[in-house]
Amino acid sequence: MQWLNYHHLLYFWTVVQEGGVSSAARKLRLSQPTISAQVRMLERAIGEPLFAKKGRAHVLTDVGRVVYRYADEIFSVGRELLETLEGRSPGRGIQLTVGVANAVPKLLVYRLLRPALQQPEPIRLVCREDNPEQLIGQLATHALDVVVANTPAPGYLPIKVFNHAVGESGTAFFAPAPLAARMRRRFPASLEDAPMVLPTTNSPLRRALEEWFEREGVRPRVQGEFEDSALMTVFGQAVGCVFPAPAAIERDVSRLYGVRVVGRTDAVRERYYVISAERRLRHPGVVAMTTAARDQLFG
Repeated sequence: MQWLNYHHLLYFWTVVQEGGVSSAARKLRLSQPTISAQVRMLERAIGEPLFAKKGRAHVLTDVGRVVYRYADEIFSVGRELLETLEGRSPGRGIQLTVGVANAVPKLLVYRLLRPALQQPEPIRLVCREDNPEQLIGQLATHALDVVVANTPAPGYLPIKVFNHAVGESGTAFFAPAPLAARMRRRFPASLEDAPMVLPTTNSPLRRALEEWFEREGVRPRVQGEFEDSALMTVFGQAVGCVFPAPAAIERDVSRLYGVRVVGRTDAVRERYYVISAERRLRHPGVVAMTTAARDQLFG
């Protein structure tokens, strides 16, 4: 097959989406024979049947399912292209697509992004979560405007990106109220054998915490390790464990999860970055969020 007729692919995709030729014909405002003929032409171009008869119904063949999956991705990208080109169309606002590293606490991400939505010109926010390297790779294709991370972009990546530090925070430890009340008086010595959930061992925060525990001479009883900070927080609150979170958002954590602060340390600090493909941040939503982070959240 030398080339693909995307009209034929669209007709096939619509038949699957609408659940049949007659529904697709109504959707596309074409006759049923026209739709059927276009799908048969696609089958001839591919060299494989896309549908098989099962009783009175037509179902996708294995090849049909593969073609449909690719078609769905193709037309999804097409819709994204149109949305991007529309840009500032009335009622839609400017789109801000942010990649969020999964280790960054979600409450902190919310506090970072909230100023972007409070601008005079409406902004439509899209958030995608993944590991930092995958997200930074998407900056090169402009699939993302910026990435929010708790570490700068690695220097070995074959992509030119810029790290914009927006602030840093010490660490607070939280627990359900009865446990927090017992542990607060002798903190940090009270962390010895305390039930605790922590980030996984490959995270910079975990390494910094382990070093601090060693200096303080305490060894908590680790009951869970999590890559996702939100899951760690929920798990810690639900099962009655101590868990760490940035001191910058301790009021939000206490209010939303019904937990109390056990203690704080400035010896364990994390920096937060907005990573972009441009040296200078220009998107109004990104400028608003970085300015507010430096002046208010971490200020």
